Amino acid sequence: MEDNLYTSSFKENILFILKTIIFIVCALPVIYFIGNKYSVASTENLVNSYNQSRWDEFYAQPENSIDMVFLGSSHSYCTFDPLIIDEGLGTNSYQLGMPLQHLDSTYYTLREVLNYQQPEDVVLEVYWDMLDDEFELTQAGYLFQVMKNKDLEKEYIKEVFPLSEKVKYNINIFRYQADYFAYRNSKLKEKIENNFGVFTPQTEKQEGIEQYRSKGYTYCNYNMLPDEFDKTNQFKNTDGKEWEPKEAQLKYLNKIIELCKENGIRLTFVTAPVANVSLDYIKNYDVIHDYIQNIADENGIKYLDYNIVNKDKTLFATENFRDDAHLNHSGVEIADEYFINWYKENYK
Repeated sequence: MEDNLYTSSFKENILFILKTIIFIVCALPVIYFIGNKYSVASTENLVNSYNQSRWDEFYAQPENSIDMVFLGSSHSYCTFDPLIIDEGLGTNSYQLGMPLQHLDSTYYTLREVLNYQQPEDVVLEVYWDMLDDEFELTQAGYLFQVMKNKDLEKEYIKEVFPLSEKVKYNINIFRYQADYFAYRNSKLKEKIENNFGVFTPQTEKQEGIEQYRSKGYTYCNYNMLPDEFDKTNQFKNTDGKEWEPKEAQLKYLNKIIELCKENGIRLTFVTAPVANVSLDYIKNYDVIHDYIQNIADENGIKYLDYNIVNKDKTLFATENFRDDAHLNHSGVEIADEYFINWYKENYK
């Protein structure tokens, strides 16, 4: 009787293993096909094309010709236009902010910059929402698609990636998923508009252009959509008292500070402005500001928080924003004029 039970159990295990193998063998071609499709879509993503232009132009710069570099997330490249900054300060600056960029990616971006340039100034955009994640795969992929230094990429993956994310990064279906759906959404919208003459609210209301211009800067003259005043505003439930930065990102913020000190680089912290209506939604914003201000003070770093300035002086109006969190070019002109004067007062 026991032998029969053992034999039956053994057969069931063998059958389960065989089914698993068959499933994997059948699934692998599908995963490979979809992964390749997602990978191709990443080349059609406009964000990626802007990144590619940004880095291609950076690599073409003469060695040690850049004296100021802007780093950070999209809030950096939606706030600082090097052409305006250079005219006001007599610098040769460059914009290397990238979408969703967290402090771990910013650290490796600066490492790559120092392989080609020795800037006197690094202006680091510190956006609080990039500090409260342990890790974010998509933004790392954005950097890897454009950074030449594969040794740095390997080091990043080894030092920063959690094990599960290392596995996902090596499978295209996961690695390029965000790019694919961004691409598909834009294509579906375009198809509906062309075939049926139906225009989405965004096409009707957000007239204008967005395009890569020069020195890492992406020009945009969109205006914020009405829905972002209330319905889709991402800051409606934000409370500074509930905000908690993660150790993983604080670690790389400190590494950026140390790297700048080691290379004799003057580091400046900046927090870009969110739309006035968005700032009104945020409870206890001062708690977030004070946390970053304390880090700056402890390290002798000057810190410009446009949200605090805007509360006091109302620098920006609604029409200066492309969405609920980023400036359009009219806002960039205001922000950069303020930065030029602030920089002169603090450093010259």
